[in-house]
Formats: sequence, C-alpha cells, structure tokens
Amino acid sequence: MGYPTLTYQCENGIATIALTVPEKRNAISSQMVVDLLRALQQADEGPARVVIVTGSGKSFCAGMDLDELQVVAKQSQQKNMEDARRISKMFYRLYSFPKPVIAAVNGAAVAGGCGIATLADFTLAVPEAKFGYSEVRLGFMPAMVAIFLRHQIADRHARDLLLTGRIIDAAEAFRMGLVTEIVPAEKLMDRARELAAALLAVSPTAVARTKKFMLSFEDSAIRAELEAAVEANADIRATPDFREGVSAFLEKRAPKWGKQ
Repeated sequence: MGYPTLTYQCENGIATIALTVPEKRNAISSQMVVDLLRALQQADEGPARVVIVTGSGKSFCAGMDLDELQVVAKQSQQKNMEDARRISKMFYRLYSFPKPVIAAVNGAAVAGGCGIATLADFTLAVPEAKFGYSEVRLGFMPAMVAIFLRHQIADRHARDLLLTGRIIDAAEAFRMGLVTEIVPAEKLMDRARELAAALLAVSPTAVARTKKFMLSFEDSAIRAELEAAVEANADIRATPDFREGVSAFLEKRAPKWGKQ
C-alpha cells in the first residue's frame, strides 16, 4: 500500500512511518491527514506491535501546509468544520492508538507537527529539534492540541506556549515534559528501535490493556472537548485576523491586527 506523503515499513514487529514531503518540511496537508490515518490503520490491523513516527529531511513536521491555509481562509463554515473534524480525528487516533507509538523527532516540530510529536507515548528528539505552537502568530488558534497539551504538562507551561506562540529548543521541551529523551542525531533511529525492542519484550496484551485503561480516565471528557475545539478551529478561520495573519506570513511582513 503506497502513500503520497509518507512511507510505511514494517519489520520484526516495528512499523516505521516517515513523513516524506521534505520540500515543504513535511507540512500537514489534507492528503497527509488521510495518509497518516490509513497508515495507522494498517499498523493497527497488521503484525506491528510498536509504531515509530519520524520525518524525512531536516524537519519532523512544520505544521499546516501554507498553500492549503490560503484556501482555508476562503472556505465555507461547513467545509472548515469538515476539515477541522478530520484533523481532530487524526490527533485523537494518535492519542488513543492501542499500540505503543514512538515519535523520533529529527528536526522542527511546529504547530500541528508539535502535536503529532508530543501525542506519542514516547518522544525522542535530537538536540537541534525545535518545538512550539505558533498558531497565534498567524491569527489562528491551537484549539485541538491545547486539549491534549493541558493533560500533558503544567497549566502555566501550556499557557506560555499556546499564548505566545514561541518556539523552544529540545532542552526546554524536555524540562516541560514534552520530550521523553534527547538523543544525538546520528543515534536517533537506533535509539527509537532500541526502545521499540524493549516494548516488544513485554506482554502485548498487558500493554494494550494498560493503554486502554489509562485512556478511560479522561476519554469522555477529551471527546467532548474535541467537539468544542473543532467548532472553535473552524470559527477562527473566518476571522479577519486569520486572513491577515496568513497574508502577512506569505508576504513576509508584519501583520496588522484588528481590534478584538
């Protein structure tokens, strides 16, 4: 099974999903959302017991594809709701995946890409990796990732990242709890496979049931919050600030924000 935006390999019980649009820094397009959901389904139904997600080239994932952002700013509310719901489904699938997921972050993981990186059970990062939720810089809001982030790290850290949109290095991401381990670039995939091997050595039934049990603590609340986030995500796309933020970014100028 081939995928336009990623590669999928499974060997010795380890599925490796590599985002492969390096010319766009592996940005999230509508096609990538479809491909990632299909690849995760393949891993779920197949012999894989552990999944590794990584990026090709110098970036892990740079967030939403800016070419698509221009289209999004002109879409109907219904279309924006549909798009937001697909992205929500992707994030929830990663979060609730029944098998262990390891993110091997080889470079920048920004906006939605930071969400993919940090929703994994384990997040390994090279020292040069960058993390951040930069949506507010574009007049956008990280509604869906905010839900998961507030369950992962301290509220004050979450507010810092979400409200400023600042980009942090791997060391600060580690201190905040977004990163499990910092690994030299030349050893990143070896370390990911080493961790995967350790997970293969334990009971798959026990791991699956433990993940399901942990998910059950907050699952109903997170599902409800995601519905609200889908609406918030779609609504902000229709605002003047969103259109101005995207235009300013593409034109490489400072945005001229309107009044709240």
